[in-house]
Amino acid sequence: MTRVRTGARVVGAVLAAVLGASLVGCSSTGGKRAEERAKAAAQGRPAVSTPRWTFAMITHAGDGDTFWDIVQKGAKEAAAKDNINFLYSHDDQAQQQAQFVQTAIDQKVDGIIVSLAKPEALKDVLGKAAKAGIPVITVNSGSAQSKEYGALTHIGQDEEIAGEAVGTELTKRGRKKAVCVLHEQGNVGHEQRCAGAKKTFGGSMENLYVEGTNMPSVQAALQAKLQAEPDVDAVLTLGAPFAPTAVKAKEAAGSKAEIDTFDLNESVARDLKSGALGFAVDQQPYLQGYEAVDLLWLYRYNANTLGGGRPVLTGPQIVTKDEAAELEEYIKRVTR
Repeated sequence: MTRVRTGARVVGAVLAAVLGASLVGCSSTGGKRAEERAKAAAQGRPAVSTPRWTFAMITHAGDGDTFWDIVQKGAKEAAAKDNINFLYSHDDQAQQQAQFVQTAIDQKVDGIIVSLAKPEALKDVLGKAAKAGIPVITVNSGSAQSKEYGALTHIGQDEEIAGEAVGTELTKRGRKKAVCVLHEQGNVGHEQRCAGAKKTFGGSMENLYVEGTNMPSVQAALQAKLQAEPDVDAVLTLGAPFAPTAVKAKEAAGSKAEIDTFDLNESVARDLKSGALGFAVDQQPYLQGYEAVDLLWLYRYNANTLGGGRPVLTGPQIVTKDEAAELEEYIKRVTR
């Protein structure tokens, strides 16, 4: 796996880029404009002179899900740079999410960003967006349906490929029997993650469905599973908030299973460093939000698209104890 560059290397690269831009700026209008945009962005002002377009992002996030805080932060920071009026709404119920999309259409927004955890529920309303001439970009979930539903592109990780990376990593670690904990029934991305992991894992893997909105229930279900099957040596959770709950369940059950997870947050970073977690799978949520807004802006401004009809992948990256230490400052500022 390619490691993230250390802070010193990043600073050096940034300084080199700034110096290069400065040299060009002395001899060309393009360079001066680049300098002006960088200065405006640093001061929190729009870096462009395009109209004040309005983009709406509608996700399937549940209340308190820190993953989506990171997505939203990336989107907001790109919106500030691109002179975008940014609207955000979310609901873990697909029908309500579809209603939010309809509201955005009624408001005649200039672009829509949407996640497709339960794609069928949003198919009709996205068809209405297409008829209204509103460009759509899908993020995070629903890469298989994105093009069919008329989106310009999909930004995120391919969930099955991400799962396959997990299965390969578990095999490398010598694990033999794993449990994949699904906390949201009907979420196609979650099913794909577990299926991908099972595909490449050299041992056996079983799905465990839990009630993700009730953490005590999640802990109890997993604890019971580990007590009933002490030979389980790996537990995979599909979201960062569930990792510490899995650690508690393991301890209460007296299990020796390794706990691994999808996604990062401060708690996951700490547990990776301490060894309470084996590894995490990062899909760069900040980048998903930031690039979705940026690509909509580029499409409105210059008819640009990315991906060539295929998803723009932001993951997976396997993060272990060493990588967590390198990423810690970014995780603390809620950009990783």
